[in-house]
Amino acid sequence: MLMNRTLKSILTDPLISLISADAIKNMDLSKEEYYNWTLQEIADKMGWHSLNSGFTKLFEVARTGNYYFNLYSEDEVLADPEKKGANFVYFPSKDEKAKDRPFIVLIPGGGFVNVWNITEGWPIANIYNELGYNVFIITYRVMVDGCAVKAMEDISRAMKIIASKKDEFGVDPNRYITCGFSAGGYVLCLWNSDKGYRAYDMPKPLACFPIYPVTSFRIIRDNMWDPKAKEDCAVGSVGCSIDKACESSFEIPEHVEGFPPTAIFLAAEDDLVNPLHSKNLAKALEEAGIPCRLEIGPTGGHGFSDGKGMCMEGWPERAIEWFENL
Repeated sequence: MLMNRTLKSILTDPLISLISADAIKNMDLSKEEYYNWTLQEIADKMGWHSLNSGFTKLFEVARTGNYYFNLYSEDEVLADPEKKGANFVYFPSKDEKAKDRPFIVLIPGGGFVNVWNITEGWPIANIYNELGYNVFIITYRVMVDGCAVKAMEDISRAMKIIASKKDEFGVDPNRYITCGFSAGGYVLCLWNSDKGYRAYDMPKPLACFPIYPVTSFRIIRDNMWDPKAKEDCAVGSVGCSIDKACESSFEIPEHVEGFPPTAIFLAAEDDLVNPLHSKNLAKALEEAGIPCRLEIGPTGGHGFSDGKGMCMEGWPERAIEWFENL
């Protein structure tokens, strides 16, 4: 029963040593107060109710010894050290019909500084598993200029590895859904642009689920007061000036022609990513005739993960139901 174990005891367990440092990539959790709390205490005090299910599934797949895959070889990392640590984790569903369904590529958020597998990766993947879908969780490059653009290469490499092991994973590499959170939502959106699957000659997703995503540099430019912060945001995420980002295909609502059917979920009280990011994307998709669902919860802020304990609870189930009824 993991609920009575501390986060420290879980993350230092040798069974998950390959991935434990990426619980929140680039964050030293040992310095956080909650590192010594039990999962029950974390749920009670911080509202992270789904850590238990995520870790339980992670331990389960780790016992198989075949769940963690580096995206790049040692030689590739030697030539480009930025690629070190980019990986994906495979969460298979126990549903025998999963092989007949598309798989899900899951892209946690973290502001291009971190990758929050602990809340937006492993627990969400477990839910999709229970709904009968195999899932691949991507830990992409962050803290390097042009993170989102470089994430396109990371996703492409993951897709190639998945295709090369399609029989082992029990998936059709041409049939997949993407789901991304916050900055990961922007990565998802960029994958639908001319910088993504088309540039890498990859199949188009069957659907995508952006969750409280960033989509618009114009919104950032118009609402962020600090000029340096605006430029740092653009350079860090897409590798160019904020003005150039606003007038290129990095401005997602202006370039939705490559999008699949899209279900967007967010909370009205999001004070970190302006809800206009989602609303403008939904409007653009509607005008382009691309099927779109936009669900805005009346309460709750940014980073609600699976929404457990609030009005957004059950959004993964609603996203899948919407997709299956297209």
